[in-house]
Amino acid sequence: MLTTPEVRSECLIEALPYLQKYRGQTFVIKYGGSAMEDEQIVDKFLRDVVFLEAAGINPVLVHGGGKAITARMKDAGLQARFIEGLRATNATAIKIVEETLDQEINPSIVSTINEFGGCAQGFSGKNVFIARQLQKQAVIDGETIEIGFVGEAQEVNAGAVQEAVHAEIVPVISPIGATPEGVVLNINADIAAAALAAELKATKLIYVTDVPGIMRDAADLESLIPSVTTKQVKSLIQQKIIAGGMIPKVLSAISAMERGVGKIHMIGGHIQHCLILEIFTNAGIGTEIVPD
Repeated sequence: MLTTPEVRSECLIEALPYLQKYRGQTFVIKYGGSAMEDEQIVDKFLRDVVFLEAAGINPVLVHGGGKAITARMKDAGLQARFIEGLRATNATAIKIVEETLDQEINPSIVSTINEFGGCAQGFSGKNVFIARQLQKQAVIDGETIEIGFVGEAQEVNAGAVQEAVHAEIVPVISPIGATPEGVVLNINADIAAAALAAELKATKLIYVTDVPGIMRDAADLESLIPSVTTKQVKSLIQQKIIAGGMIPKVLSAISAMERGVGKIHMIGGHIQHCLILEIFTNAGIGTEIVPD
């Protein structure tokens, strides 16, 4: 849709106070889901990241890759199974996870950012997240399944990431970790991003998701909740308005906020230029979680 020069200039002026406010601040962005599947949306999203960098904001990306991993596992004859939203990962699967994230997805994101005039550096999460292995199991189709090589970030070794930020380089980090003994573990990308944001004391933690944000009715886009407090989030969980895979996402967000992150944003990755629209416009497009 064509716009007049006056309308375009008003858009730039609307962005001005946000550009002034956030210059020099660090934003941790969890990037995954449908935003990684459509090539046109991928390009728009990563151009947004380059825009943030050019505007003097420090974006830090933690990426997912679940659909690509599932496809690779299927090719290897492995079925994707999940326990409490976490991918059950056996010894064969963890090799596929590590290879897909570190050798395919991560370099591709870094290359695209650099092609768009940005400056990015890839990091394997096993060099960033010191992980603790989870102990979970479930009965699936009559078979007892162990969660396997899945962990959570117990500590964050953010030194090299901080050096990249100070050098005005965009760190792009895969969601895997390693135990102190060197065992590689799969980490949920939402949880990894929250742990890193807390360590960096990020001004914003932004989840780019498959849904527009927190909605009172998942089937009704008009029911989007634009802003909630941490206390209200807990109430929405009790009311089952926040349910399923959104629960660990919001709980990891609240935990990060309690450890020093300024604000949480949840936005739909299917919207072109979703980062620009959320950060630099008065209305935004998703849900923000703010302290009580």
